[in-house]
Amino acid sequence: MFKVIEQAAACILETLRTDFAAKTPLRIAIDGRCAAGKSLLAECLQEKTGCTVLHMDDFYLLPNARTKERLQEPGGNVDRERFWQEVLQPLCRGEAAAYRRWDCRKQQLEPAVPIAPAPLVVTEGAYSCHPDLWDAYDLHIFLTAGLETRLARIEKRNGPEALTVFKNKWIPLEEAYFKAFSIEERCALRFCTDAQKEI
Repeated sequence: MFKVIEQAAACILETLRTDFAAKTPLRIAIDGRCAAGKSLLAECLQEKTGCTVLHMDDFYLLPNARTKERLQEPGGNVDRERFWQEVLQPLCRGEAAAYRRWDCRKQQLEPAVPIAPAPLVVTEGAYSCHPDLWDAYDLHIFLTAGLETRLARIEKRNGPEALTVFKNKWIPLEEAYFKAFSIEERCALRFCTDAQKEI
């Protein structure tokens, strides 16, 4: 997968050079299916550019907001409002942001970490291209891979018990979100990480 990720990163950087040469700061979103390589791609871009990376996994919906109605919304299990208000909106205004990560193990918010405005900000994770956040980005990217490939990666990364949770909960939630908002189709760049090709 590493070669494919390197190729995707090179394609993204070339797109930024050719299509957005005069624009700064730049904000890009990397959405896509679980275990498709979103975090790895963001890390690769960070190594090459020194960009700021934001993780949607840090903005899981807080317990008091997990109502039945909210969780039935496509993409409703992520706290996009908090992400927008605390992080993305200030960065869009050229201001510092306060990044408070949700710790799933402790079930609490961690202390705020200041995030300074940067020439390039990459948001990675499922739900990063939600319609409520879409217009904040200059470039939208979608990563996918075959289901069997992704399941094997999840089992290796998270173990067999977590694999069951992904199959029964997280994957269906992601797919409902992708379908409801045509996320894959709307993204300007799409990459399949179990094949060396752009899709």
